[in-house]
Amino acid sequence: MADMSMSHGSGAAADEVHPLVVRITHWVNAFAMILMILSGWRIYNASPIFGFRFPDQLTLGAWLGGALAWHFAAMWLLAINGLVYVVYGFASGHFKRDFWPIRPVDVWNDFRAALTFKLAHRLGTYNSVQKLLYAGVVFLAAAAIVSGLSIWKPVQFYPLTWLLGGYDFARIVHFLAMSGIVGFLVVHIALVALVPSTFVPMITGRAAAAHEGETTR
Repeated sequence: MADMSMSHGSGAAADEVHPLVVRITHWVNAFAMILMILSGWRIYNASPIFGFRFPDQLTLGAWLGGALAWHFAAMWLLAINGLVYVVYGFASGHFKRDFWPIRPVDVWNDFRAALTFKLAHRLGTYNSVQKLLYAGVVFLAAAAIVSGLSIWKPVQFYPLTWLLGGYDFARIVHFLAMSGIVGFLVVHIALVALVPSTFVPMITGRAAAAHEGETTR
């Protein structure tokens, strides 16, 4: 996640590309999501929906009760952190400035450029593919929250459970939403690997101006 405000300097001067709020919420969000995914896999293993189980080495919680405790703790961390980011995003204009608009033609052009490793990248600026991915993961997160509530408290949140086709189907929706989020994380990490200069600025908030206009080649 990035802020577009950049004070350009000369040579290797450092420009701020990620405000402190964005950096903190980014890493807290990543930490909480990993906890929820790993504990969720342990919860899934207790009553598999499909004909497979996740390796115990890739799960968190050791047993169902422990996994639920980790899952709910991470859920509150993710909720509070997400609320802080959303309030900041709207109040600062971060969302409108950095993630809008998303035009299909721009997404297609950037996607083709990425496939040929010719996608230009400017630190602090999202291309159209990244904008679409972030919009998609917000939708997946919303689906995970709604389905998670419906299977956590199926009686109290009966209307949600009913809208999702019942408890069993709500579990499937939750699993698919989680799988989509995992896919987003894989793509996100792959993009960082293609453009490694984006990693350090997410920690320090600053990047050398010489990196602007870098491509994935």
